[in-house]
Amino acid sequence: MAQPINRVFSGVQPTGNLHLGNYLGAIRKFVAMQESHECIYCVVDLHAITADLVQDNLKQQTREIAAAFVASGIDPKSHIVFNQSQVREHAELAWMFNCVARMGWLQRMTQFKEKAGKNAQNASVGLFTYPNLMAADILLYRATHVPVGDDQKQHLELTRDIAAKFNHDFAKRIKEAGHGEDGYFPITEPIIEGPATRVMSLRDGSKKMSKSEPSDMSRINLTDSADDIAKKIRKAKTDPDPLPDNLEDLKGRPEAENLVGIYAALNDVTPDKVVAEYAGQQFGTFKPALAELAVEKLAPINTEMRKLMDDKAHMDGILEDGAARAREIAQQTMKEVRSIFGFLG
Repeated sequence: MAQPINRVFSGVQPTGNLHLGNYLGAIRKFVAMQESHECIYCVVDLHAITADLVQDNLKQQTREIAAAFVASGIDPKSHIVFNQSQVREHAELAWMFNCVARMGWLQRMTQFKEKAGKNAQNASVGLFTYPNLMAADILLYRATHVPVGDDQKQHLELTRDIAAKFNHDFAKRIKEAGHGEDGYFPITEPIIEGPATRVMSLRDGSKKMSKSEPSDMSRINLTDSADDIAKKIRKAKTDPDPLPDNLEDLKGRPEAENLVGIYAALNDVTPDKVVAEYAGQQFGTFKPALAELAVEKLAPINTEMRKLMDDKAHMDGILEDGAARAREIAQQTMKEVRSIFGFLG
């Protein structure tokens, strides 16, 4: 069987409000890739319980992520939008990958160390094996490409390691089953590009923009009104110096560099072009321009999200239809993987 051609998989956790970093680093890429790839976009609700077992509003947050996908321009009829827990094969393949992956691989994962902190012995096993489930999410659909942020690059490298080990260990059976010389699972390629792949906090340019940051002023949420967006940009931390005429002089000025990157990404230009346009100008001039641009790009998404969220039955229908279509692919993969492993039935 030939490998799928240009199939994209990616997912977003339903944990709190989506923000500008999620949009620029992930969702906008999802939209663009529809023109050239077969796309599968997932609300990864199984991942959500790795940190907090009891979720207050998981169903509503799942609908919100799906609504953000659709409001941003993802077509759920031409492509697949679904939530992970409706396709049980994700969990089945994750268990198999628990047996393929090595402890040493997982112990090197920096995100576990960051999230578990000093209390690693009390962290859930699910948080530790999170990357194996992520690998299952991707390889269940034999995805060839994954748009990811810088923070997930290490996890995708682990996905590639798992695929390579599976292909190597079962090479004879894979070939006997007629899957070709290249193995069963593709070695998935990451797609990490653009001027704002890592959007930083509006209050501290050294920290990534995050849903978990206590101050709501640190991020622009996709649910923020036009007034909220403008206010947050106006109050964003900067420095007293004017913008330089080259990127080299932005180094060491994290807040300034972050705002320039956001402007560049929203306006689909390079950061070089932004500094050339605003060279020598103070943030009192730059911030209003950035606020106007952000409102222009994000307000329509906000409006459409609210409209979609008001119709729960419609959103649930999109997710159920997507899950049914995803399940067809997943069941075929698992039928073949079970056979390669040597399971009966």
